[in-house]
Amino acid sequence: MACFFRRSVAAQLSRICGAPEDVLVPLLSAVPVSKKQSTPDLRLAVNSLVKNGVLSPDADLQTQTERLTKQLRVDAVVEEVISGRGVINFRINKRLLVEVRRTSCALRFTRSGFSNLSAHCLKRSLAHSSPNIAKKFHAGHLRSTIIGNFIANLKEVLGNEVIRVNYLGDWGMQFGLLGAGFQRLGSQEKLRENALQHLFEVMLTCALQVYVQVNREAEHDESVRLAAAEFFRRLEQHDEQTLSLWKQFRDITVEEYKKIYERLGVRFDHYSGESFHQSRAQEVLKELRTRRLLKTTEKGKGVVDLSAASDLSSYATLVRSDGTSLYITRDVAAALDRKERFHFDEMIYVTDKSQSVHFQQLFQILRVMGHHWAERCVHVPFGLVLGMSSRLGEVVLLEDVLNEARYRMQHNMQEAKTSKELTDPELTAEQIGVSALIIQDFKGKLISDYKFDWQKVLQAQGDTGVFLQYTHARLRSLLRMHGSGNHTHFNPSHLQDSRSISILQHLLRYDEVLLQSALDLQPRHLVNFLITLSHLAASAHRELPVKGSPAELAQARLRLFSATCSVLANGMKILGITPVDKM
Repeated sequence: MACFFRRSVAAQLSRICGAPEDVLVPLLSAVPVSKKQSTPDLRLAVNSLVKNGVLSPDADLQTQTERLTKQLRVDAVVEEVISGRGVINFRINKRLLVEVRRTSCALRFTRSGFSNLSAHCLKRSLAHSSPNIAKKFHAGHLRSTIIGNFIANLKEVLGNEVIRVNYLGDWGMQFGLLGAGFQRLGSQEKLRENALQHLFEVMLTCALQVYVQVNREAEHDESVRLAAAEFFRRLEQHDEQTLSLWKQFRDITVEEYKKIYERLGVRFDHYSGESFHQSRAQEVLKELRTRRLLKTTEKGKGVVDLSAASDLSSYATLVRSDGTSLYITRDVAAALDRKERFHFDEMIYVTDKSQSVHFQQLFQILRVMGHHWAERCVHVPFGLVLGMSSRLGEVVLLEDVLNEARYRMQHNMQEAKTSKELTDPELTAEQIGVSALIIQDFKGKLISDYKFDWQKVLQAQGDTGVFLQYTHARLRSLLRMHGSGNHTHFNPSHLQDSRSISILQHLLRYDEVLLQSALDLQPRHLVNFLITLSHLAASAHRELPVKGSPAELAQARLRLFSATCSVLANGMKILGITPVDKM
C-alpha cells in the first residue's frame, strides 16, 4: 500500500530534482505512529538526497530543506508538506488512505513498495540448525533453527528461491572419541534388537554417558585419546565396521530430529553433513597443494596463509599432523559443492557468534582459491540464551523446553476465564508456547545474549508471543461472529476516526519493515511492528464496536479488522509462528 504514496511523492521530487523515481522511493519512510500526538505519514531525510548525489553536499542542509519544501505542492495525494530540521514530512489525504487500503489485498504488502527488493528472483542457499548427531537436540540449537527459518520465510515471501540446508555435525574427532568409548562401554546387542524409538533412547543415553565418561578418562589416560584418534582415522579411511557404527548413530538421530522440527514447524529441503564432503575435502587439499597454497608447519600441520604480508601471521589449519581433515576443510568442500549443486546467488550461514572467526577464515580461504562468489557468503551470528531450564533440571534439551512451554501454556489456558473450547487444546498450547519462545528470542539484536524467564515469556499481557496470538484469536472470533469483512465496497468516511487512521498509518510501514529485515536479517523489526499493530488493534477493538453499530459503519470496521488480522497472520508466519484461531 505504501508503494502508491511513496511513488506519488517520489514523482514530484523527481520532477523537481531530476533524479529517477526508483532512487527516491526507498528514501521515503513511513513515520511510526505515536500515542501522544498526531504524526505525519511519510518522511524524507534531506541528507539522504545529498548522500545519493541528488543534492549538492556543499550547500547548507537546512536551506536546501526549506527550498525543497516550498517547491513541493499539495495535491490529491499529499494534503500537507511540513519542513523540519533536515527533514520534510508529508501528510496524506486520509480519505485516499482508506480508499487505497480498500482496493489493496493484505497479501500484496509483502511484494510492494521497493522495486529493488523483489525486481527479480535470486536463489539463496541457507544453512541453519546443524546439530551434532549421536546427541540429544540441545536447546542451544533452537536459535539457529528458528532464526534460519525466519530468514528463509522472509526471502521466499520477497520472491526469492530458497534452499534450506541442514548441515549436520556428523564427522570429526568427536566421533573418534564417541566410537572408541562406545566400543569400550556400549552394547551392539542392544542397538540391534530394539525398535527405532527404544533403540534411539538406549543408544543415545549410552552414548551421552560414554562421551562424558571417556572425556573424563582421556584427561588422565593418553591411551583413550590415541584410541579415539585411531577410530577417526579408520572412519576417514572408510573402514566398513567403523562406518557401520557411525551410520547407526546418524540414521537414528536424524529420524528423531525430524520429530522436533515438525513440532517447531520447520522444514528442510536438503539434509547434508560433513560426512558428505569427505572426498571433496581431499580434492580441496590436493588443489591447495598443487597451487602451493597449503603450507606445512614445523609440527606437520597443513595451513593456508591468510596474512596480508604472506608471513603466516594469520593462517587457518586445514590438516592435522596425522593427516586427518578438520571442520573448516569440510566446510570449504561443502561451500564448493553447494555452489555447483544449487548455483546460489547468496549463501547464508546461521550459527552462534563464537564461530565468527571460523567463517571469516572460510570466506577468506575461498577468496584465496579464486572464488569471487565468496563475497556473497554471509554469516549471521547470534548470542547465547542464559538461564533456560525446565522442571527436569538444568540439562537443557530442546524437547524438554518445548514440553515445558506446552505444559505451562496449557495450565495458563485452563486457569483463564476467557479460554474457548478447543478441538485439540494440547496442540493449541504447543503452538502458543512455540510462538512465545520465538518472540522472546527475536525481540532484541540477534548477536546479543539474553536472559530467559519463563514468567515473562508466557505472559498474556505485554510484548509477548502469547499477546500476538491472543490478538489474532480475538480478531478471528470477531470475523467469525460478524462475517469475514472481505466486502470490497464500504464508505471510507466511516474510517476517519483516530483509531482507524492510526492502524492504517501503521500498515503503511509493513513493506518498509520487511525491507529493513531483509537488509540486515534481523527479525526484531518485524516483531516490533506486529506488537505495535496488536496494541493498536486491541485499542480499536475496545473503542470501535461492530455489534450494535449501523450496518455501513459495522462493515467498514470489519474491513479494517480483517485487514489487520491478515497482516498480523502473514507477519507471524514469516517469523515462523502458526497463528491460532481460538485460545
